[in-house]
Amino acid sequence: MPVNQAQLNIKDQQLSISGKITHDTIPEIQKFLRKNKSISITAIDLPELEFIDSAGVAFLEELTQATFPGAAINNASEKIGQAIKTFSSKGSQLSPIPREPNFFESLGNAIFKARDALVESIYLTSEIVLWSFVGVFNSRGRRKGSVIQQCYLIGSNAVGIIALLSFVLGLILALQSAAQLRQFGASIYVADLIAISMVREMAPMMTAIIIAGRSGSAFAAEISTMKVTEELDALRMMAIDPIRYVIVPKFLAISICMPLLVTLSMILGIFGGLVIGLTYLDLTLVSYLNETINILTAEDLLVGLSKSIIFAWVIVIIGSYFGFKVKGGAEGVGRVTTSAVVASIFAVIFLDALFSLIYMI
Repeated sequence: MPVNQAQLNIKDQQLSISGKITHDTIPEIQKFLRKNKSISITAIDLPELEFIDSAGVAFLEELTQATFPGAAINNASEKIGQAIKTFSSKGSQLSPIPREPNFFESLGNAIFKARDALVESIYLTSEIVLWSFVGVFNSRGRRKGSVIQQCYLIGSNAVGIIALLSFVLGLILALQSAAQLRQFGASIYVADLIAISMVREMAPMMTAIIIAGRSGSAFAAEISTMKVTEELDALRMMAIDPIRYVIVPKFLAISICMPLLVTLSMILGIFGGLVIGLTYLDLTLVSYLNETINILTAEDLLVGLSKSIIFAWVIVIIGSYFGFKVKGGAEGVGRVTTSAVVASIFAVIFLDALFSLIYMI
């Protein structure tokens, strides 16, 4: 009987198919077989089959394996036999499903990745420090005025938020400590506590965290976007070093701005404590300032400012590292930006704790 472009006939438990077996004729063939489902088929005869596509080969395999298990395909022409051999899945070996790595394999992979990341970060840090030192004396390789522009973006635009948070932080620290010290008649020591904590610890760390979230993310986003859009490759094609052109201005600018911002944070934090001292503890301006000046030493200022410079360098290096490691498009840019901020804040807090232990020895 004709079925579109195929003819089917069942005789002596043998299904003969002629014409074509394609994705267009398969539905009608299936309909014919459903009408004759009670008949047992032991062989499929293809002497007059003219054409078969990949869907037809898959259909024949289904017939011989599921519908009529064990049925043989007979009398196929050389052309049809070659097509069946080409598209058939019989004899093909599936790729083994990779097994999940065990604990020790995962640990080894993590160690090797950490080693590679450490080596890459050391190379990047050495290049940044080298070209930044050279950039102090030689401005070749970077845009004119780029350091001033970065100083404005990193420093001037961050003055407001750092000033506000530093004042509030000094206010809160003084208020919390005053409630305890007042009970023992030691209200004047609020000035000592605020001065030491702001100068040595709180001002450098808080300023670094703000800059890491504000400017460190911008560093990573800018560099990763330039890599994704192949701007860094374009700079290399023009014999311009991306580190000298993009990163060195940021490194020099943040080295200038961070100590200034930390100094501002110290002053406003102490001023916040002064407000509590004058209003809540009934201290005089002269006594509070004298106590602050007497307790602070040059070493305290040196500790706070040295921390600020180290934190600044860490923020630039981490932002640059993640920016160069970006993969993919916009999604990759967002991912490395988030990673850079998290890593920078973690590094700042860890280094602050480490420096505190070192300075206590």
